[in-house]
Amino acid sequence: MNSPVLITGASQRLGLVMADCLLEQGHHVVVTYRTPRSSITMLEDKGATVLQADFSTEAAIDRAIDKIKAISKTYRGVIHNASDWAQEKDSCDKHSLIERMMMVHAIAPYRINLALEAALCSCEGQADIIHMTDYVQEIGSEKHMAYAASKASLHNLTLSFAKKLAPQVKVNSIAPALLMFNEGDDDAYKEKALKKSLLEIVPGAKEAVKAMNYLFDSDYITGQTLHLNGGRHLK
Repeated sequence: MNSPVLITGASQRLGLVMADCLLEQGHHVVVTYRTPRSSITMLEDKGATVLQADFSTEAAIDRAIDKIKAISKTYRGVIHNASDWAQEKDSCDKHSLIERMMMVHAIAPYRINLALEAALCSCEGQADIIHMTDYVQEIGSEKHMAYAASKASLHNLTLSFAKKLAPQVKVNSIAPALLMFNEGDDDAYKEKALKKSLLEIVPGAKEAVKAMNYLFDSDYITGQTLHLNGGRHLK
């Protein structure tokens, strides 16, 4: 069996579409999920190895790492997509909020990358790590301050791991702005959101898939961020 690609948080949206694409390409894919969904059964039926994992505590991260390492001695790639979109107004305990955001978006990727270093470096050919960061890592967010700070930490880990794991492993980030609307978003919100970028479209998860494929196919890109924001930084 070929060395698998691990995708965390693959039960919905970008992670689900990226996992499905890799399966269609013939990769062995290992996916983690927090909440059981029919999409996970679909991925499993297509050949994915699935495991339930929660990255919000140290103990849960330890358990996930043990399970991931037991699946394969080598890994072709890791895509850190697991995410928690929490905001300050919904939390009475701000300390716990930023702790949880850092645990999911920075500490879990940091520890998984270190734990899989030998497995990635032992892969035939170059391996890849992709950190799914966010447009707000560079501009901040008054509504999602802890979230933005944790994604900025993940961006910095891209730079550090690119140095540490070269030349065997390429390490890059994909930083999306709005790629998909949520179910229930009303027309007024959609119109306002579209005006935030120069291109005035919401392109869908396929943009993340294109970026993933580009990074996997490249022989000469590491320590970089692909910004998927439609020119939003220029508005």
